[in-house]
Amino acid sequence: MLAESQLSPASLSGTTHEPERWRLRGVPSENGLDEWTEILAATHLDFDIKATPRTPPKFNGAVSRRRFGGLALVDCASSPWLGRHGKSLAGSAPDAVMGFQFVRKGVELVREGGREITLTAGDIVLWDGWQPTEVEVVEPFLKRTLIFPRDRVLAVCPRLADVDALPPLGESASARLLARYLDALAMELPALDDAAGTAAADAALELLRAAVEPCVPTTRAAKREALRASVRRYVRERLQDPALSPVSIAKAHAISVRALHALFEDSGESVAGLVRRERLRRCFEDLERASGGSVTEIAFRWGFRDAAHFSRVFKREYGATPSEARHEALARIGKESGARGLDRAAGLL
Repeated sequence: MLAESQLSPASLSGTTHEPERWRLRGVPSENGLDEWTEILAATHLDFDIKATPRTPPKFNGAVSRRRFGGLALVDCASSPWLGRHGKSLAGSAPDAVMGFQFVRKGVELVREGGREITLTAGDIVLWDGWQPTEVEVVEPFLKRTLIFPRDRVLAVCPRLADVDALPPLGESASARLLARYLDALAMELPALDDAAGTAAADAALELLRAAVEPCVPTTRAAKREALRASVRRYVRERLQDPALSPVSIAKAHAISVRALHALFEDSGESVAGLVRRERLRRCFEDLERASGGSVTEIAFRWGFRDAAHFSRVFKREYGATPSEARHEALARIGKESGARGLDRAAGLL
């Protein structure tokens, strides 16, 4: 009998270069299911878990998690069990999340909203952590899930907020492409820094949007939110253009500047504020890189035209000047490099 766990907060922030791992091997099922409940709560969702006639006397389960860009790539395998994720449990979850799940092996029954879905090897499903659900693992299974904060999914797929049942993704070429992308990510994540992890997360969200959007009905409010999401994507793709402005953004979306401002008036952020925030975010990422360049180079790279103005708005956003942030990042990188050198030298002794 062996029970191993590395329980940690379910935060999705940062990029983990080595997977976090939880494992149960040959644990008597009564104790094993209690521990499995804790593991799933730390890595997926809260479940009320019970044994089924198929649950073996000795329970096996394993989870590994790789975090990047605010998302989590989770591999999960276990013996059969039955679990219920109810309204009260969903309400107590620390994070509202959604999952893009790809089944590699085994059989899993999912019951929600009066429907039952049988998932087998090769099936793809999108689930919502706010939705009461019953899950039964019928045969020992293995699945890979990309877990997103719910608000980030709705930011790129706003129409999902208006549907009662999530759309099936089994026939979507974009969904299959995302599943293959996750396999590549699992191999490459150990070599990605935080900035690359953020870019990888953005790519995953865009692939999810491509898979989901064609399957969701449209309402007037959803159209409005979808246009806002399109504007945000347009802005992120053109941050290096110093001429990016409300005029150019409105022209690209075939609306007036007045209509563009009206589109964002109830979002808590202006169009100019959106452009500035996104530019500052990319500047901050480059300031954290040893190879990012000088402060002035970084500012001009991401569309700022005046170094003094950049310094003022950066300090207002982050509480430190760009130069201070740069010096702090380089000092930290130097210390980390020195520590790695000491570790390598110790290995030669």
